[in-house]
Amino acid sequence: MLFLECAPIAAVEMAGQTIDPVHKPGFPPRGLPALNLPKHIRSPAIPHHLGWLNYWSAATAQAIGFPDPARDADLLSRARPTATGGWVVRLTETPLDLDTPVHLEALLRAYERFPEIGGRVPPR
Repeated sequence: MLFLECAPIAAVEMAGQTIDPVHKPGFPPRGLPALNLPKHIRSPAIPHHLGWLNYWSAATAQAIGFPDPARDADLLSRARPTATGGWVVRLTETPLDLDTPVHLEALLRAYERFPEIGGRVPPR
């Protein structure tokens, strides 16, 4: 189970990340990674994409390897555990604005940290 939140303009641009050679060709905006269509993601526990505010269930957190205290210190400073073993994680202090360089960098770092998100890792 996951929940994502971002500003409407960021959401439109982030939707442009979903690429399919046949049904939705193209290139993602702003150097963001290409994401697979949801039907091509190996597990319902894997998020389709990242947002400013992300809810990751316990199953999702396990599937993407969060938290790793050595690698996730920055994210953990803006994360809260839930009573059921999930996490609520904000990528930035304020809602994502992809025109703000530090916000775009935070989003790119998070995608680099979690290659499973968007189905970018081949099935194991």
